[in-house]
Amino acid sequence: MPYCKSTILSLNEWFASEQADYVLKHEQDYFDHTVSDIFGFNAMQLGLPEHDFLCSSRMPLRFTAGNQASNTVRLCCDELPFASDSLDLVVLPHVLEFAENPHRIIREVERVLRPEGSLIISGFNPYSLWGMRRALGSKKGYPWHGKFIGLPRMKDWLALLGFEVAGGRFAAYAPPLNQAKWLERFAFMEKAGDRWWAVSGGVYFLHAIKRVPGMRLIMPRWDQKMVRNLMPAAPKLNKGVTQKNGQDE
Repeated sequence: MPYCKSTILSLNEWFASEQADYVLKHEQDYFDHTVSDIFGFNAMQLGLPEHDFLCSSRMPLRFTAGNQASNTVRLCCDELPFASDSLDLVVLPHVLEFAENPHRIIREVERVLRPEGSLIISGFNPYSLWGMRRALGSKKGYPWHGKFIGLPRMKDWLALLGFEVAGGRFAAYAPPLNQAKWLERFAFMEKAGDRWWAVSGGVYFLHAIKRVPGMRLIMPRWDQKMVRNLMPAAPKLNKGVTQKNGQDE
């Protein structure tokens, strides 16, 4: 079936278009490179189960979750049925800009992540040619009806929940054209964008780590003289005196 804007009913259908394939290549490259260096046992991809962004992860348990039937675990993204501090890695590919309450999803992710666990987010950049297309054009269909979240705002949300940004990057600097042949003609903008207008990529990636402050007990400084006075005196035995069977010799 040929690509038609009016037939796009889900984000996954949009990713099957030539326009989205340009974005998908950059996203797959970033996730493959980043998750391969994150160690642990349990990794979850929330959303877009048709695209395996955890394929390069070395963790023994990797699964997808979301409200689509094709997920390994079907759930509501803002009510994760996992124990607190149970996951080592969570990947959110374009989940937050299409959610009714994105901040609640991040709070749930923070709850289920272990201390020092990693969160990787990909999102559309509102301060880019893609964001301009959404602002000035029609907001019908994917991805244009989503609420693009700016990178500064996303960092503020993460900081409030105790995350520390460990890395990230921008990508997809070409205009949001529909045909691959036109996108290829703007391929020069990728290198130029990283160098000259790095914050204006169509999508951004953010790698954050859950930090849990350690606790150090503050011990009182005891008065040694007072402690000795409070201690019971040890009984003194005279030299040359021993006890045997309860009788003195």
